[in-house]
Amino acid sequence: MTFTQMPWIDCSAGVMHAEEVSLPALAAQFGTPAWVYSTQALRANWRAFSAALVGRPALVCYAVKANANLSILRIFAEAGAGFDIVSGGELARVLATGVPARKVVFSGVGKSRAEIVAALEAGVKCFNVESAAELHRINTLACGLGLRAPVSLRVNPDVDAQSHPYISTGLRENKFGIPHGDALALYREASDLPGLRVTGIDCHIGSQITAMEPFMAALNKLLELVETLASQGIVLEHLDLGGGLGITYNDETPPSPAAFIGAIRERLDTHPIARKLEAVFEFGRSLVGNAGLLLTRLEYVKHNGERAFAVVDAAMNDLIRPALYQGYHQIVEVAPPPDRPASLYDVVGPVCESGDWLGKNRALRLRGNDDLLAILSAGAYGMAMSSNYNSRPRAVELLVDSGEVRVIRPRESVASMLQAEV
Repeated sequence: MTFTQMPWIDCSAGVMHAEEVSLPALAAQFGTPAWVYSTQALRANWRAFSAALVGRPALVCYAVKANANLSILRIFAEAGAGFDIVSGGELARVLATGVPARKVVFSGVGKSRAEIVAALEAGVKCFNVESAAELHRINTLACGLGLRAPVSLRVNPDVDAQSHPYISTGLRENKFGIPHGDALALYREASDLPGLRVTGIDCHIGSQITAMEPFMAALNKLLELVETLASQGIVLEHLDLGGGLGITYNDETPPSPAAFIGAIRERLDTHPIARKLEAVFEFGRSLVGNAGLLLTRLEYVKHNGERAFAVVDAAMNDLIRPALYQGYHQIVEVAPPPDRPASLYDVVGPVCESGDWLGKNRALRLRGNDDLLAILSAGAYGMAMSSNYNSRPRAVELLVDSGEVRVIRPRESVASMLQAEV
């Protein structure tokens, strides 16, 4: 087994290590299930994007929804990232790291009045507006505070991201954004409203996109609008192409950060108007996805006829992507026995749902109960989407930095779950 997509994982000694730390040692000290993240990987992923943008005005934002742990946010903040948020809670998290609000873009289709006011008072860089109703709400609230809100319209370019329907956001049947054909009229309207300052144009067509064509198609539609707006005296400051660049979970071959940025940059830098605009991006999965894994322990092996199940202590409440998206994650033995042949197993959890599976038909070499398994590429949309379903406490989060390990969120207890209930 090679770990080219997760180079911070080392199995050369026959036992998996995260950076320099043995996974069995982590399991012994902190228990399972456990989320394990690599500081080296987080920083390297950030550098890959930022290095490709040297020499042009740009802001690479981290999409907080992918993994909102404060320690991970701080790593990106220290590196110079901006942040893409979709809720008031995410705004509070970002501000808690000390990041200035002027580096925050506020996306999301259902911003409440309270969230808009909090963002106005904080002074966010921009609201990515998703409807005419939202535009007028922001205008009214900004006027009430004696402010002018910086706004960008999230344009829905009707481009197929070629990813799972649940994470495709750029088609006309999706709830996100303003239809391309309606955008010009709404820009004119926004430019006349006293509480608004039109600063940019935005789109985000989906997630886990592994080809350049959808991005380039969306960019070309945005550039058409940029030209039309400029001809009508509406001058923008930035162009936000969103995020959505995919990662390797199994055999996908997405563009590298350098190739992705290079193609986008070539198009922008040769455009007579766009070359003067700040380029904004909103990456989430591509920054954290392959920087994390879920460590779990085998509880039982059972057979239902010809079907073999490896029942582990992690479940769909920990990692819901397989049940929700049919998302694929490599599952590997932490200490594979070299002399044991592999057999096929469905890797499942203890939750009382037939949908509680983490991987199907996986070739594993299992010794028996208490074997440790690692579910790879789990840094994005893992802990962030976890729950207490079946009254299961959420897992501990660990951050590895060379030979040091920090608990960045302690394991929940049943007592802590019950504490807030009356």
